[in-house]
Amino acid sequence: MEFSPDPDIDQPDTADDSNELYEHFRFIVDKGQALVRIDKYLMAKIENASRNRIQNAAHAGNILVNDKVIKPNYRVKPRDVISIVLAYPPRDTGIYPENIPIDIVFEDADIIVVHKAPGMVVHPGHGNFTGTLQNALLFHMQQQENDTKEEPKPYLVHRIDKDTSGIMLVAKNEFAQTRIAKQFFDHTIDRTYVALVWGNIDQDSGTITGNIGRDLRNRLVMSVYQNPDKGRHAVTHFRVLERLGYVTLVECRLETGRTHQIRVHFKHIGHPLFNDESYGGSEILKGTTFTKYKQFVQNCFKLIPRQALHAKSLGFVHPTSQKLVKIDSEYPPDLLAVIEKWRDYSSHKALYE
Repeated sequence: MEFSPDPDIDQPDTADDSNELYEHFRFIVDKGQALVRIDKYLMAKIENASRNRIQNAAHAGNILVNDKVIKPNYRVKPRDVISIVLAYPPRDTGIYPENIPIDIVFEDADIIVVHKAPGMVVHPGHGNFTGTLQNALLFHMQQQENDTKEEPKPYLVHRIDKDTSGIMLVAKNEFAQTRIAKQFFDHTIDRTYVALVWGNIDQDSGTITGNIGRDLRNRLVMSVYQNPDKGRHAVTHFRVLERLGYVTLVECRLETGRTHQIRVHFKHIGHPLFNDESYGGSEILKGTTFTKYKQFVQNCFKLIPRQALHAKSLGFVHPTSQKLVKIDSEYPPDLLAVIEKWRDYSSHKALYE
């Protein structure tokens, strides 16, 4: 058996290095391989891959053999090239229901779309075992009537940072999770963010491309690597929405979904997000030396004590109906307040100088 990694994803994505929660494997079958059902073959090759996970992937169209979608009863042949996308397996950390208020934008039998508040962690992990979005969603789902045999559980398909607000999509069953994971892998999910960044960006629109990986000196943050052998391929498209003096409001469209992607990409081009402490945006990076201006910026920092980033919209194909779903959101109060303050500043600049 040969294992051949995907050119963009040289090993299965994990929760540590991507906000898109899926695994991708590619196998080239040995010349001497006997005929065997594909679920049995893949269970032997992929750690923790149950028959149910494999069959869900097959039913969702997530298994390709020689670039063609196959049925669950397909028999593997010598030299077949097999590609499979699996939804990320459940985390080892226990999840307990908690009655925490959440803003549910849309819900049906297969998916929940929520407007995540800034400051809320998405799932339990080191240092955050309670109070997460998953805890809140589990409580919400357990209060509902459930006609299926499957235990109600929120299945994550992507994440946004703790201090980023905005739209998040969560699956309510493993099949829905598997189908949506394939859309993330195929880059067909349409995601827009709005960000307030330091400086006046020269172009009205553009694309930032650069591999993203853990910073070698600080594992809590990410860095951009020009070496194609380091980090993971990442692409961010942007356009300017509004120029506000020493800051710029931009809309970002993600082609990939790496950890801290927008934050690290804009730092890389010299425009860190406003008040992004991890990437240098919590200092006064542009403007004047006048005391009034410095006080103005400090007041802005107080209005939005986090990075100025909001996941504004999400477009995807519904896992069951196969219809296109587009969810949009309003700006959160803290981001709107700081934008209004900068608008006022740019209109009355002389008062601060």
